[in-house]
Amino acid sequence: MTASQGQGPIEHGEAHSGALGDRLNWLRAAVLGANDGVVSTAGLVVGVAGANATSTELLTAGLAGLLAGSLSMAAGEYVSVSTQRDAEQAALAMERRELHLTPEAELAELTGLYEAKGLDPELAHQVAVQLTAHDALAAHAETELGIDPEALTDPWHAALASFAAFTVGALLPLLAIVLPPPTHRVWITVVAVLAALVVTGWASARLGGADPRRAVLRNVLGGGIAMGVTYAVGAILGASTG
Repeated sequence: MTASQGQGPIEHGEAHSGALGDRLNWLRAAVLGANDGVVSTAGLVVGVAGANATSTELLTAGLAGLLAGSLSMAAGEYVSVSTQRDAEQAALAMERRELHLTPEAELAELTGLYEAKGLDPELAHQVAVQLTAHDALAAHAETELGIDPEALTDPWHAALASFAAFTVGALLPLLAIVLPPPTHRVWITVVAVLAALVVTGWASARLGGADPRRAVLRNVLGGGIAMGVTYAVGAILGASTG
């Protein structure tokens, strides 16, 4: 008796490539959003700290930066994903019209696409016929357009995810600059931010299949330079107005 006899369909634990790709894209977006929150808020609060600001002023500036940044990220993500979704829906609408007006030409086109993937002409035609009979739009959308009509990205989900990721990232430098005593807050913030940038740099590289060492180095150098520049500007402005 084979493994499939008498046991029904075998359920595989691994995710399908499309679902896995979607999850990886969301994870990358979350990591990059958190990274932006860390760097931008750290640059802001360290710059304000360089001007000898009080804890209340730092908290006010940090919260304002956190809110402005998270809303900006959410709005940008919403617009971007909405534009992508509109383009996908327009392409699907055109495909529906073509399937309605020229079904034979669309079947021949789908057959050609499967032949291009390596199937012999007869098998490609059989596959195209069967998939067209099952769901012609889904078959063309997936093979021709690379779109799953049932899994279009929701712009509201993308916006909320970006808002949350940025906020989580921004909270680290904000708490690090406000909670410690004034004599240590800048260095504690710098260390905390650089440690967070190591983590986000490593995570983004791993999710993208890149070399983590180079990604971490770029991330840490970029964040370190940003904090150094903003602190110097804050110190100069604080000295000139003091």
